[in-house]
Amino acid sequence: MDANSLNRPFLLSDEVEPDYLKKKSSFLKSSVKLTLKIVMWVIFIAWVGLVFLYPGEIGNQLVEKIINVTNGSVFGLAGSLFLVFSAPILLIAFLAVAYLIISGEDVFQKRKTSKNPRFRLWTFPVLVDGPFGVVSAAEFIGIILFVVFIIWAVYAYTMRNLSLMTLFDLPSTENGILILELTGLRFGMIGLLCLAFLFLPVARGSLLLRLIDIPFEHATRYHVWLGHLTMMLFTLHGLFYVIAWAIRGTLVKELLDWKNVGIANLPGVISLLAGLFMWVTSLHPVRKDYFELFFYTHQLYVVFVVFLALHVGEFIFSIVAGGIFIFMLDRFLRFCQSRRTVDVLSAKCLPCGTVELVLSKPQNMRYNALSFIFLQVRELSWLQWHPFSVSSSPLDGKYHLSILIKVLGEWTAKLRENILSMSEAEAQMDLPLPTKTMITASVEGPYGHESPYHLMYENLILVAGGIGISPFLAILSDILHRVKDGKPCLPRRILVVWAVKKSDELPLLSTIDMESICPFYSDKVNLEINIYVTRESEPSLEEGKVHVALNSSCPVSGCSMSALVGTGNNVWSGLYLIISTVGFVILMALLRIFYIMPYQVFTWWYQGLLYIACMVGSVIIFGGLVVVLWQLWEKNVSETDEHENNDRIKVESALSNETIAHKDLTQKNLESSTIIEYGSRPDFKKIFGSTSRKWGHVDVGVIVCGPPTLQSSVAKEIRLHNIKRESHQSIFHFNSHSFDL
Repeated sequence: MDANSLNRPFLLSDEVEPDYLKKKSSFLKSSVKLTLKIVMWVIFIAWVGLVFLYPGEIGNQLVEKIINVTNGSVFGLAGSLFLVFSAPILLIAFLAVAYLIISGEDVFQKRKTSKNPRFRLWTFPVLVDGPFGVVSAAEFIGIILFVVFIIWAVYAYTMRNLSLMTLFDLPSTENGILILELTGLRFGMIGLLCLAFLFLPVARGSLLLRLIDIPFEHATRYHVWLGHLTMMLFTLHGLFYVIAWAIRGTLVKELLDWKNVGIANLPGVISLLAGLFMWVTSLHPVRKDYFELFFYTHQLYVVFVVFLALHVGEFIFSIVAGGIFIFMLDRFLRFCQSRRTVDVLSAKCLPCGTVELVLSKPQNMRYNALSFIFLQVRELSWLQWHPFSVSSSPLDGKYHLSILIKVLGEWTAKLRENILSMSEAEAQMDLPLPTKTMITASVEGPYGHESPYHLMYENLILVAGGIGISPFLAILSDILHRVKDGKPCLPRRILVVWAVKKSDELPLLSTIDMESICPFYSDKVNLEINIYVTRESEPSLEEGKVHVALNSSCPVSGCSMSALVGTGNNVWSGLYLIISTVGFVILMALLRIFYIMPYQVFTWWYQGLLYIACMVGSVIIFGGLVVVLWQLWEKNVSETDEHENNDRIKVESALSNETIAHKDLTQKNLESSTIIEYGSRPDFKKIFGSTSRKWGHVDVGVIVCGPPTLQSSVAKEIRLHNIKRESHQSIFHFNSHSFDL
């Protein structure tokens, strides 16, 4: 054994290539990626800068000049506004396709550990309490920029309103009403500019999110923040108009007005009401206690978008069309993926009340240890989709994926009951279950980081609360597999801090057999595990007993997860995006050439409806064609490897059906590096202080998975330590891994 194995990251060294060829290929690849990155940044900065300046005179004049240059095209004013406000984000998505294809699957292989540890904006917590939760320095800067934009836009539009008022000589009452209407108009415009960003974070498998490596569970926070801001602006937009109409005495007439030329008020009222329903039910108290009400009400986004298009017409709607189109592409792809039923290779009820499901997946599906899937079980509900962390490493098996589900609510309780009833039926009949299984699962995802960032720290602290240990089991398994196989893997020192309420949850740690994955792993990775049992003062009487999991095997029909979404195939994802967008442009051109212009269709709301129809049609027709070809290709690949696939599924299914009777986590068989403390909670000040002194001046990645209170406690201590640290101590980098819709 190499004596320096603990002081050197593990790197891939399987393939031998001449140095000059390697350097030439690496230089060319890096040059192309750098060029693409620069171009994307230039487009993004120009786009954001134009949006920022638009409320002022300079930005407005610049947009008018672009419109004058491009307005002569077949697409008219709508095409010009689309080119200014929506096309840049689609162009960045096109370039992202090339960037991700060039990057391939080794996006982290070239990253070196920093010799000089330093703070990073994305991992330095600034705000740890309050309505935003834990906010990093980068996120805080983003919030400040949005606040500055809103203040600037209100100021710029107010100045423009006052300058307009000097052109009219009206009575004081009419003057006040006009000011109210102009103010409402301006708030509506600011709301549209925010709406241009609103749908981007919830495009779960979006190439844009994969480009900037922000996983969906993190991006939902930005959608929530933008949603509150956008609905506040739209509410003010409607409120100012309502006050003006009430003063004028035409409130009811104006609310019911549906003009053919100009803004149609009634569709706007319907759109705003749908938005208000979504907004009210998404507030934290309602979402927490009545999640299903929040979930079902949020489907009103369809009504919100369609009636917004009817309200403002084609050319104004084109301002926000880019982000909505990307979301529609993602939503259709998710729909296609979720229609497929997936084999449940194994369903297991663990003694602590946790359910383990092992799902079949294709060999070519890419995902990382820190990934989520959305699961639907049709026997329980045809509408409910629940997110769960993946508890298995992609290296655990080519054809299966595991998740751990804590029984907390009605849906999870019913799932456990179904599995127990299946186990009882098998035990009584002493025969396999009938052909028809009692668990029909559908899956969306996996979603997660494009690159496995847990492999980019040489020093890791994993902080889990309860079932939050699930993704860390995948991390540990992933690291041990990579160490054994010589794959890229930087972590050398790992500290696991796990807080559980009762000791019956301890067997969760034994769902992975670390010694069998990587024999003598303690010689290669310094692993420490500190467990805190908070609600027990001493080991329970049953701790020495064997814990047996109740298993239920399910029929294997050869149906595995679809690889359409998540970190899927970059080439097919790119073709889907590009061809759908080209299809949208073609449909719009044909519509204007053969229908709108010959028949003089100038009704605003009708043009808005046709615009939405073209977006939907391009996704279904052109995008659907790509999806069909993608699925045929996927089927052909799976059939090529069908015999090996079936054999491996049987082996992996058999392995997953093993009980954990021989893996009991007791004081006798615990590793020497594992410590269990009863009746106490983790003292993070002490933990981070001692770790910092022991590990020295290095970067330490801290990943937290647990309730918001746990995240806040860890983030607060990291912020305090990093601010007061001495030069020879560690720098801690905060990363959260928790899903909260």
